[in-house]
Amino acid sequence: MAIISDYEEQDSKPPSSSASASKSAPAKPFKAVLDPANPLGFLEAAFEFVGRESDLFKSDSLINDVSAVVRMVKDKLETEERKKKVEVEAEKKKVKKEEAPVTASKDEVKESKGKIVKEEEDDKKGSRVPNKSNGLDLENYTWGQSLQEVSIYIPVPQGTKSRFIVCDISRNRLKVGLKGQPPIIDGELYRPVKVDDCFWSLEDQKSISVLLTKKDQMEWWKCCVKGEPEIDTQKAEPENSKLSDLDPETRSTVEKMMFDQRQKSMGLPTSDETQKQELLKKFMAEHPEMDFSKAKIS
Repeated sequence: MAIISDYEEQDSKPPSSSASASKSAPAKPFKAVLDPANPLGFLEAAFEFVGRESDLFKSDSLINDVSAVVRMVKDKLETEERKKKVEVEAEKKKVKKEEAPVTASKDEVKESKGKIVKEEEDDKKGSRVPNKSNGLDLENYTWGQSLQEVSIYIPVPQGTKSRFIVCDISRNRLKVGLKGQPPIIDGELYRPVKVDDCFWSLEDQKSISVLLTKKDQMEWWKCCVKGEPEIDTQKAEPENSKLSDLDPETRSTVEKMMFDQRQKSMGLPTSDETQKQELLKKFMAEHPEMDFSKAKIS
């Protein structure tokens, strides 16, 4: 498990005179300017600066740590973008609702009642409709997922420092909280994770971000921690833009899962059922001498 902090805490103890004398010259200021047309050039300058002024490149896990930071930032930006879209859509719906007539048709009333009944049935079954990130927005934290990873966002008091955070990630368990306080999350994970590929970070001193890498990357999680409310995994959908990142075999399996979920929701046969029907029809065509009048294709 790696720990990523968004800032470096300063030592509260004043340095001794001997220690001050042995210090090297102060670091040169970083003067590179971001050119939106060439962001990689800026990153190259930043890495060169950090490499000269620190021991970053002496770390054996440099590549994995940097990749984890990139994935974490990318996931954060995508989540923020999705939240903005949700807010915009909510505002549009609000405006339409204000402009729409108060009366509703019988069909609309019937559809609305149907949705309410369906939600109540889902609650009774213990499953809920997933959020835009294929997870749930809970009272103390929000989680989302892809087929490969689970992302968790936990709000903490503004100004929280990384040394106050407790985050223990094991293969089957997660514990996150603040020192001296009851843990915010403490329980058995829905499925095992790859501990060496899991990370946490403190973002803007106001939220803890945890990234869990699933051990089985072909299964949707119903919940993050066992005992929490569960989602209806049949309604979970991977982003189309992410499918191109998968290897051909995995992508084929994911696309089949998506197809079967849509077929089931419409009461239509799945891909396996369709294949069985085609095989039976072919067999019937090849054996006209047999009586299939009582045969049922399902």
